[in-house]
Amino acid sequence: MTRVSAQLRVADLLAAARAKTGLADFGDEWFREPVGVLVDSLNAEARLSELGLELTRRRLIALLVDRLRLRALQRGHPELAEVEVDVAAEICGLPRTGSTLLHRLLAASPQLTSTLSWETGYPLPFPGEGPDAAERKRRAQAKARMFLELSPDFADLHTLEWDGAEEDVILVDRSFTSMSFDSFYWVPSYGDWLRTADQAPAYRELREWLQVLRWQDPSRAGRRWVLKSPHHLTAVDTVLDTFPTCKIVMTHRSPVRAVPSYASMVATMSAQYSEGVDREAVGRYWNARFAATLREFAAVRERRPGRFVDVRFGDMLTDPAGQARRVLGEIGLTPGAQDDAAFAAYLERNREERHGSHSYTAADFGLTEAQLERDFAFYTEVYL
Repeated sequence: MTRVSAQLRVADLLAAARAKTGLADFGDEWFREPVGVLVDSLNAEARLSELGLELTRRRLIALLVDRLRLRALQRGHPELAEVEVDVAAEICGLPRTGSTLLHRLLAASPQLTSTLSWETGYPLPFPGEGPDAAERKRRAQAKARMFLELSPDFADLHTLEWDGAEEDVILVDRSFTSMSFDSFYWVPSYGDWLRTADQAPAYRELREWLQVLRWQDPSRAGRRWVLKSPHHLTAVDTVLDTFPTCKIVMTHRSPVRAVPSYASMVATMSAQYSEGVDREAVGRYWNARFAATLREFAAVRERRPGRFVDVRFGDMLTDPAGQARRVLGEIGLTPGAQDDAAFAAYLERNREERHGSHSYTAADFGLTEAQLERDFAFYTEVYL
């Protein structure tokens, strides 16, 4: 893959989305600031390869297409505005802290529902598509295969389940205010902007996407949402304000382990798009990013202590089903035999799936254990 001199342009992306759909109304155009910041950062910093540029252009156009199609759907179905969204929990631990296992366990509970991988990628029905969403599921499977072909080591870091519970941040991508972007690309100026941005409009739109998913699937009636993404640590107050029934479930693991682990994942993902990845720069960036994020988390928690549930990584390793039961109780649900059976079934399936080994050290990313211990002492002394 070679680096190219071509640039992404917001006006071209908007025009392409309009041409693709025949639609023109994006609704509230607040999103133009984040998409502009992102595109500027991609052009200036991401060092996109020829393939990376083309994949990125397609991705951004697809996100804009979904914005147009969402507004068209809302105009045609005003009842969407009345669909109830009851978020019970948003799992917000740092990456690599056991949050995925906890999320998928809780999503298996018959009392809860979650965003599924295929519907975060394709949340809106295609014209003429039946309720089985067959075309969207087919495309989701094909996309998952292509992703693993481009990044074969990724499965050793994170199990992909095209039809399983997945992070709701993928829906937030359509607002262009998402940790997905600085995880997949080297865009540090975008990441700095994101940490200071008002994300309230993006979370209003996340609620709208959840309304659309609930409206399409009547089987979700009566079940509360359990969501998950470390992205939400960048906007904890906003999450709690947007979803008043929600508790933040925080998975805790020593950042001495979690930071290099995530830096390794980011390096693997961004290599798909860039002509080269500076692993030490990636390590420094995420070290600083997570230190700032955890300090902000601690400040919000001090102000709003009744909205948080703690789960430690070690406990997830030794008793994952027991931790899932405990969290159900903490979010106001009573665990029962059906929950236990669902947890056991998921854990058995999870054991049977192939898990490769992935080797890395802090030094691979310009970090040392002693430095990480110093940088995160404020966190480990309180939560671990």
